[in-house]
Amino acid sequence: MALAEAGARGRLLRWPRVLLFGDSITEYSFQENGWGAYLADRLVRKCDVVNRGISGYNTRWAKLILPRLITESTSAESIIAITIFFGANDSALKDLNPKQHVPLEEYAANLKSMIQFLKSVDITEDRIILITPPPLQESAWEKACLAKGDKLNRCNATTGQYAQACVQVAKDCGTDVLDLWTLMQKNQDFSSYLSDGLHLSPKGNSFLAAQLWSRLENKVSALPSLLPYWRDVDHTNPEASLL
Repeated sequence: MALAEAGARGRLLRWPRVLLFGDSITEYSFQENGWGAYLADRLVRKCDVVNRGISGYNTRWAKLILPRLITESTSAESIIAITIFFGANDSALKDLNPKQHVPLEEYAANLKSMIQFLKSVDITEDRIILITPPPLQESAWEKACLAKGDKLNRCNATTGQYAQACVQVAKDCGTDVLDLWTLMQKNQDFSSYLSDGLHLSPKGNSFLAAQLWSRLENKVSALPSLLPYWRDVDHTNPEASLL
């Protein structure tokens, strides 16, 4: 059978998608032992996990990008879940990092704006998971800053205010939320979750993956495995099994 004929006979295969939208902590999540790679492995043959992490970005910039990533006509229907994971850059101290800093009230408003956009393209609240920034280990991050010739430009208490705002937005808007800032600090030595005081270590990636999977699993549990198991394909008439 010609490929064109097979394509005409069979339905277009459309993989559902889980979209990861965030900053560098999302961008790096497909690295070895990353939390995004973990999700992709768990969901292979069921859906695509799409990484739209953009290092250094904040919610002020993210809300401008989101409508360029998702449109009602082309992609919203296939999205079964989306994570929105910003705050690590928004919470940078204004005096020392004005380019990335976003005021707390604007940060919350930007998150709400992104949720409202998603709802406008029929991605409902139950498919949205907000993730707070992780805690900041200040001494380790200060070393990273000094190595670049900068001063310490973030503090954990301020990051915590942004995490609390993120949790409140989720409550106000009816979305799920993963309060990473609080959960990680239940371990007295949360620095082991961080590679440089800000970004996630292998242990931090594993922690986030497990926490996120517990919230994501019910959203994807009903997804079938796409295409039959190879032993179930009729090798004498594969078209009957595959088209």
